[in-house]
Amino acid sequence: MRLLLFFDLPMETSKNRKDYAVFHKFLIKNGFIMMQKSVYSKLVVNGVTSQAVKERVEKNLPPEGIVELLEVTENQFSKIDYLVGENQNFVEESMDRIVEI
Repeated sequence: MRLLLFFDLPMETSKNRKDYAVFHKFLIKNGFIMMQKSVYSKLVVNGVTSQAVKERVEKNLPPEGIVELLEVTENQFSKIDYLVGENQNFVEESMDRIVEI
């Protein structure tokens, strides 16, 4: 499964920009990959993992703006049509698990 995260955060004040930076660092640290400026994706193994990631995101939301999460299957995700541009090779296509010791 994939989690697609979409967000639109205000950037009007220095606090807004700091909140954005903190949220962006959280996404990167937690394995989200940027697909477009405000669209990130994360590969999850199953529904339990998906729910845990959703809860982690909810605990780290910025105080203002819009953040949305969409869960799609790998089959649905693979049907993305690139109308302009090319398939981005940095998006992980593997279901292999990485274990760090």
